[in-house]
Amino acid sequence: MNKPVQPLVPDHLLPATHSRAWRGYVVALVVFGAIGILLAYGLGLDPKRIPSPLIGRPVPTFELPPVQGRTLGLSSENLTGEVSLVNVFASWCAACLDEHPLFMRLKRDNVVPIHGLNYKDAPDDAAAWLARHGDPYTRTGADRDGRVGIDWGVYGVPETFVIDRDSRIAYKFIGPLSDKDVNETLLPLLEKLRQ
Repeated sequence: MNKPVQPLVPDHLLPATHSRAWRGYVVALVVFGAIGILLAYGLGLDPKRIPSPLIGRPVPTFELPPVQGRTLGLSSENLTGEVSLVNVFASWCAACLDEHPLFMRLKRDNVVPIHGLNYKDAPDDAAAWLARHGDPYTRTGADRDGRVGIDWGVYGVPETFVIDRDSRIAYKFIGPLSDKDVNETLLPLLEKLRQ
């Protein structure tokens, strides 16, 4: 006659084992749910609205040589006395090309002095890019190693900074500027800073 097989775990421990497994599933579900909520929240944020700790502070002290083929470099001393823009761009940046016509229009209409900070670019590539697409910049500094960009808190390219006449960073745009950005944010801000 066959004897009944004894369970590996005594019967009085089985409910607790199932209970522990159930609690583990609930904890995992809660953790994954919280991660999902955080990801959904993050995806809903506007990347152009990332706050910069430099807003209201003086521009970082720097001095950059001109981009190849240009005569005027860019330094912190050039950013005082008038409201201006500093646009961080690179020839390898596709989004920079998207916003470039806006800067050409702002220059053509003499809206605001625009200075270029050429970020981690090969000298020949930067010069060729400006020759091909136009040069809206009053001064253009070559930040070949990206150290000045780090001091400015650059997350990526393109980025555009609004500088007040006291050489303080008044605003930071992250990503390519659009017509809407120019009309609804940039132009009113420039007007306010000039008053």
